[in-house]
Order: sequence, then structure tokens, then C-alpha cells
Amino acid sequence: QVQLVESGGGLVQPGGSLRLSCAASGSIFSGNAICWYRQAPGKQREWVASISSGGTTTYVSSVRGRFTISRDNAKNTVYLQMNSLKPEDTAVYFCNKPASAAMWPWGQGTQVTVSS
Repeated sequence: QVQLVESGGGLVQPGGSLRLSCAASGSIFSGNAICWYRQAPGKQREWVASISSGGTTTYVSSVRGRFTISRDNAKNTVYLQMNSLKPEDTAVYFCNKPASAAMWPWGQGTQVTVSS
């Protein structure tokens, strides 16, 4: 059973930074595109960023230039560096495969709260 574990969230002031990590049981990330998603209170889960197996990255327009997704296949970990955070970035953040793929069971996510 694949287990995804997201971590690194917290409370940060507007303009601050956080680095999220997504770890998985077993060497499952290698060869797979991995995405970050987020779900704000009362809203549907939305895609935030993707990184292909070869390292190509894409972002939703609202975070482009502020967030950076990266991966370390040796550590079986994907990261999301979030800079210049805004209150509208407040959400629970999750990682998984692209929605077009057979997704793994969702992890618990990590809460990011941007507030002064």
C-alpha cells in the first residue's frame, strides 16, 4: 500500500516562505510525474504544480514565479518551495500523481496558513 506523507506546513506571515516535502513509502516516485495540489476551506481541491520524471515543471498561473517544485529521486521526495506567500495560498497541500493517471491514496496533507 502506497503511503504519501506531506510535511513542512505551518503558519506564516504574508510575504513569507515555506518548503513543503512529500515523501512516499518505497521507490515509487522514480519514473512518475508528481503534482502538488491544494484545498482551501469550502473549495474543491486544485492542482498547483507538476514535475515530470525528467524534471520539466508546470504551474498554475496564480503561483508561477513564486513557487518552485523539485524532486530528489534518491530520497524519494518531492518538494514545493513557496515564496512570497499570500493569504489566498492558505490551504491543505497534498501530493499525488497527475489526475490523468491512476492516483495513489491521498495522504493527510499539510496545512499552510498565511496570515498576519
